[in-house]
This record gives sequence, C-alpha cells and structure tokens, in this order.
Amino acid sequence: MAEGALLNHVALQCNDKEKIETFFTEVLGLPIKKKFTVSGELSEAIFGINESVDVEAYDNNETRFEIFITQTEEKHGYGHVCIEIDNKKEFIDRCKQYGIKPMFITESGKNLLFVRDFSGNLFEIKEK
Repeated sequence: MAEGALLNHVALQCNDKEKIETFFTEVLGLPIKKKFTVSGELSEAIFGINESVDVEAYDNNETRFEIFITQTEEKHGYGHVCIEIDNKKEFIDRCKQYGIKPMFITESGKNLLFVRDFSGNLFEIKEK
C-alpha cells in the first residue's frame, strides 16, 4: 500500500440477519455501530446490482466490517479475511458454542485456523 494508506473496512455479503449479529458480535466481539440502506440506484451504479440492500456496520474503532444483507448467494473462491485475535482457545470455544466448526489445517509444520461465518464467508484466524 502507498505510504499512509490504511484499511478502512471490509465489506461482505451475508444472508441470515440473526446469524450475522451472532457471528460478528458474539464470536468476533465487534459491536454493531450503524445500520443503513444502499438504494437500488446506488447499488446499480457501484456494484451493477439493481436492488436496495440493508447494511450493518460492526466496528470496534480498529476493525470495521460492513455486512450487506441479501439473499443472493456467492460462490466460494479464494477470497478470505485474515483477522488477529487475542486468545485462540477462547475464540475456538466461542465458535463451538455457536455451532461454527473451526478448520484446523497443518501446512509445512504450521497450524492454520480458518472458520466460515453462517453465510460461508471465510476467515483466517491468527493469534496476536
């Protein structure tokens, strides 16, 4: 990134409003800060999708996710978000409490941890 450039937010698409809050608030510990709607006209101009969409922003003043709530499903690819957490064991326990299955992968002697939210978005988890 250019000098001084910072990541402002990550936008994801999810389709189960109740489970969105569970994942982002209860599992990741990010409070909901804002709700807004993107009009169909603006959505068409930006994304090429002519539909109005509700958005919820989860933000702890360091990390911000904007979650676009839609019934349109995305196909899985290589896209994922990598986040750092304070305590991997506590995180894994929270995942299991909410029915999220941690994926443990060993590659070249390293233990990797990935989880999918309730809409299938992929997260790589690293301990600080």
